[in-house]
Amino acid sequence: MATIDLLVVGGGIVGLTAAIAAAEGGARVALIDAAINAGSTANAGSLHVQMQSRFIRLFPDQAPNVEASLPLYLSAVKEWERLDREVGPFELVRKGGLMLAESAEQMRFLEEKAAREVRKGLDVDLLDRSELDRLAPWLGEQIVGAELCRDEGKLNPLVANVRLRERARKLGVKLSIDQVTGLSEGGRVTVRCASGRIHECDQVILAAAWGVGHLAKGLGLELPVKAEPLHMNITEAGASQINHLIQHAERSITLKQFGSGQIVIGGGWQAQSRGDEAVPGVLAQSLLGNVALAARLVPAICQLRVLRTWAGMNTTLDGKSLLGSVPGAERVILAVPGDAGYTLGPLCGRAAACLALGIEPPLDIGPFIPARFSA
Repeated sequence: MATIDLLVVGGGIVGLTAAIAAAEGGARVALIDAAINAGSTANAGSLHVQMQSRFIRLFPDQAPNVEASLPLYLSAVKEWERLDREVGPFELVRKGGLMLAESAEQMRFLEEKAAREVRKGLDVDLLDRSELDRLAPWLGEQIVGAELCRDEGKLNPLVANVRLRERARKLGVKLSIDQVTGLSEGGRVTVRCASGRIHECDQVILAAAWGVGHLAKGLGLELPVKAEPLHMNITEAGASQINHLIQHAERSITLKQFGSGQIVIGGGWQAQSRGDEAVPGVLAQSLLGNVALAARLVPAICQLRVLRTWAGMNTTLDGKSLLGSVPGAERVILAVPGDAGYTLGPLCGRAAACLALGIEPPLDIGPFIPARFSA
């Protein structure tokens, strides 16, 4: 590989946008991706801003960190809009997200959640059934109300990933498939790969999601990153005009419609882990449960056929993003977004590139530095 200033490890949304921003800043950049267990290439394209009920329910200890990070999500969606103008279009639509309630108890949960979100600057409202009928008349009759978060949206991740990758190539970013097995820092950073190749560069950005755990451990930093295998589906094109990102106050689901008319259904149903070196497997109970819930919430789609079902890896940490240099190995920068990593990805990627370039990042990284995990 030719002489480089910066090596980015991980070719998902964070790594791609970090490589693009660094190359735009004048750095000679290379990107290495292992091409296994991808998260970004399996993503469903939700732009999350409000707190997901799924996360509050499954990771209550991490929910305060997500809540504290809500202003970051607002900035992240604006970063997506900037990329959509400059690199897209990505079929980005930002008409808000609806979190549905099917009972008075679920509405009380949404009321409490909305009050917390308003304090963090989110634009949210609670809607009763009559208000919801004017906005989304295609919802099931059992829906009693919803929380509307006007900050949320959706995009087509297949389009976004392809166009961002092409942008990186045009900027001269050297893309290769390999697996990084270890790093060491001296005057420069030495990167060892499974292929036997050894690269030396001034700086490294580790943007390999849950895969940063092993690499950071080799530098003396223990990180509680975990891989979470999740399930998704896409249907044939339908006539419904679903402009919003749909979620539920108690059940795990995201539902959105692409410009093609196809419906993407996901939202955190479990997939089968096949280990670190393989793509997760699809579980029949997740497939059936996920699409059955979607059809109950939006009966207009119940006649559509599911064309494809797949699984990918989500990454959980502590509810916060991870941004900054490894303590004791300052030339190695970590870039792992918090919950809803695809939403936060471009903002985290650009912040990591700014750190590598020695310029002010677009956010205060203080709450997100890796040193919080140091012994």
